[in-house]
Amino acid sequence: MTRVIFNTATTLNGFLADDEDSLSWLFAVPGAESAENDFGSFLEGIGSLVMGSTTYEWILEHEKLPEHPDRWAYASTPSFVFSSRTLPAVEGADIRFRSGELTAAWEEIRDAAGGRDVWVVGGGDLVGQFTDAGLLDEIRVSVAPVTLVSGRALLPRRLESDRLRLESVRQAGQFAELVYSVRPA
Repeated sequence: MTRVIFNTATTLNGFLADDEDSLSWLFAVPGAESAENDFGSFLEGIGSLVMGSTTYEWILEHEKLPEHPDRWAYASTPSFVFSSRTLPAVEGADIRFRSGELTAAWEEIRDAAGGRDVWVVGGGDLVGQFTDAGLLDEIRVSVAPVTLVSGRALLPRRLESDRLRLESVRQAGQFAELVYSVRPA
């Protein structure tokens, strides 16, 4: 059965990115590479992924994808980018741009996953839309030993403890990985 999983890193005080949408804080954490090494097993279970335009644009710029399309790490994975704007595609990547309501594209996203899981890469508002639609099954958050004064919220929705169940906790380098199952409202 296809599950929808939000897997991300956050600061200790709950920010995905700083006010300029930068993740530089994340890559400055000592041992980040060793924590990232465990990510391969997660990706093996992913059939499609979904992200918002800000996340996509950050990846485009950070990886310099227009000049180096081979750096797109998800070349064989159907990737859905939600945006109200026209964005450049990555040559050779299966990227499908969608706008409007997430629920209108849900069947296509699920079918593209081919029975495997859907990874919501980010951002917080898109994850909130999955939550609002009752589609989010799991939150995997790696908490970094960093605090920011302000930035982009991890999940800009209110979820009470009756909807979240802690499934596991583990250490990955300097990160604490928390896995919560999400119950429908």
